[in-house]
Amino acid sequence: MLGAWTSNNTIEHDSVTQQRETLVRRAPRLPPVHPGELLREDVLPALGLSVSEAARELGVSRQSLHRIMAGRQPVTVEMALRLGRFCGNGPALWLRMQQAYDLWHAEPRLRGELERIPVRG
Repeated sequence: MLGAWTSNNTIEHDSVTQQRETLVRRAPRLPPVHPGELLREDVLPALGLSVSEAARELGVSRQSLHRIMAGRQPVTVEMALRLGRFCGNGPALWLRMQQAYDLWHAEPRLRGELERIPVRG
């Protein structure tokens, strides 16, 4: 092992110091939040808007926005552009959130299949 996080958050190199330190155990990774949850729990309440009002301003159907907010529909590139404009923070945040959410859920589902694919690079 080249190095490890120790209890005081410094890195000790075993090969140099020959000391053994207790590793800090990291908390298990929490699943990423679906971008729709952010809309539902934070954005719309902060703006004081209903789903219908937000959908009208975004130029989408209430049902489409509701499905995103319920986590049943992903934020597409087109929706990210709309949300980025609406919130004033650009589309990249919304796309990164969706990508993190999708990867988190796809990796365990495909783990066995991925392990059978040879690494060629």
